[in-house]
Amino acid sequence: MPRRRQPMMTLLLLVLVAFGANLAVLFRQGLVPPAVNPLPALDLATPDPWFLDWRLAALRHDPGLCRHVLTSPTIVAEALPDSPLKAGCGWNNAVRVSNVNGIRAGFDPATCEAAAALALWLSHDVAPLAEQMFGERLVSIQSFGSYACRNIVGNPLWKAIRSEHATANALDISAFTLAGGRRISVAKHWKGAGVEAQFLRAAHASACRYFRVVLGPDYNEAHHNHFHLDRGLLGQCK
Repeated sequence: MPRRRQPMMTLLLLVLVAFGANLAVLFRQGLVPPAVNPLPALDLATPDPWFLDWRLAALRHDPGLCRHVLTSPTIVAEALPDSPLKAGCGWNNAVRVSNVNGIRAGFDPATCEAAAALALWLSHDVAPLAEQMFGERLVSIQSFGSYACRNIVGNPLWKAIRSEHATANALDISAFTLAGGRRISVAKHWKGAGVEAQFLRAAHASACRYFRVVLGPDYNEAHHNHFHLDRGLLGQCK
């Protein structure tokens, strides 16, 4: 290659890399307009969807797509009026979740993408895991809530920053109940050595495929009794 062409090719490569990076950010933040988004809508009944994170993010600002994706019986979710952000608190494109594939799961409000992630996780990972490990059907999860107008707790480095709970984009789960009445508690069973602990650790690990941040008792004391799952900007599985 002639030397005079090398700077041009380098510049072209840098432009392509920058374009690709910016495009990836747009997809990750759900900012690609629906009319030009080439990714198909999620089908919550189908396991292992490809480009999962970006397709979940596409629900963030699109109520029409949300209504199309969040359908019974995979999930029972009712659209809620927006609560415009005030002092960093409020929600947009949120739903009231009551049931996922026959599993009682109450979250009110929860963002559409968090609700979709919950439906995929419970349907394709946690429920089959319960059947496999206990021979029983998962019938309910215990919620510690989804919306709370507050900052991040438990980490002094982040204490001045609003939690994802402040925009209903996070879900807290403390326990799982099986059809026979058996209750598997994060607070009680996480540190054990029995099948309950194995179930909780497997459920925690699998959530990292659907949620960007998954925190449990090994993260800090503030999470000793629940899983924190959110669809925020960052990524962490601890």
